[in-house]
Amino acid sequence: MDLDKTCKILVINPGSTSTKIAIYRNEEEVFLDTVRHSVEELKRYSTIYEQYEFRKKVILEKLEQKASELMDIVAVAGRGGNMKPVVGGTYKVNDQMINDLKEGVMGQHASNLGGILALEIANMYDVPAFVVDPVVVDEFDDLSRIAGIPDIQRKSKDHPLNQKAAGRKAAEELGGDYGKLNFLIVHLGGGISVGIHKKGRVIDVNNCLDGDGPFSPERAGGLPVGSLIDLCYSGKYTNKELRKRIVGKGGLVGYLGSNDTRIVSRKVIEGDRKAELIYKAMAYQVAKEIGAGATVLKGDVDAIILTGGIAFDELFVNWVKEYVDFISKVIVYPGEFEMLALAQGVLRVFKKEEEIKKYK
Repeated sequence: MDLDKTCKILVINPGSTSTKIAIYRNEEEVFLDTVRHSVEELKRYSTIYEQYEFRKKVILEKLEQKASELMDIVAVAGRGGNMKPVVGGTYKVNDQMINDLKEGVMGQHASNLGGILALEIANMYDVPAFVVDPVVVDEFDDLSRIAGIPDIQRKSKDHPLNQKAAGRKAAEELGGDYGKLNFLIVHLGGGISVGIHKKGRVIDVNNCLDGDGPFSPERAGGLPVGSLIDLCYSGKYTNKELRKRIVGKGGLVGYLGSNDTRIVSRKVIEGDRKAELIYKAMAYQVAKEIGAGATVLKGDVDAIILTGGIAFDELFVNWVKEYVDFISKVIVYPGEFEMLALAQGVLRVFKKEEEIKKYK
């Protein structure tokens, strides 16, 4: 395909607390908008897939304002969700992928809607739909898979799209090659993941969706197992209710009633002692996870990278830095690179730098 100035890609990224829409002309951002969703808005839906019509309506309302920009789009890229584990790359959305995303074969998360929404809207414009480096990219070392009992295996589920983009950006700034450097990359968003990147591969990462690692704005993170088992059999909650307490009503929401770190940070500054304790505990747990990652790399860490929405908050970032800056240089990239990374993934296959991967 001839990638001239009229080549445009629509990008859709449903996150746990927001829906982001962008249009790129090659790698140039033409349009970007973020619609944030409150706990009150989302609590009406008992499953992720039930949010589909709500998210679709939000997207179409935004795109209606940019109708002229959409006339010559060549593809739609959606964030890849919890389908079966795959190697990294760009995948064309197909029926098998849609079925697995609807079912949530590897878990429930808003990103499951990415491929579904991408295909729906791509069909409106008669163009292909893709996902790039979905959350289930699996590059684990065998050691990383061992959980502690044979019945359970640790899984690679995190934010590979943003983490890898941040790693490539840092490598460029450091004058090196992402494939030859070691990074600890922390995505600070609705979920928090700490990836151990060894020479271009994410060899280990906490499963930030299913109860592993630090708690986050709306997720419980790792919990004391015995106490969790007792809670499961207490009769206080159904299976569905308890899962919601772990993902959706855990973390900051559970303690403080808000998933908005801007509100929490403001409360801390205003002297709210409980908000300070809980928010600082989240930073503490992030730092502990970074420290654990440093041991896996045996101290050979070229940089620690903090990215994601919470990285805008200097209060939180400084708390984390106080614990970990002895390990290595700390680089902060507030926000995320997921939107551009999705467009870049599609461009790579159009330029034939990579082959389109088929999901099976």
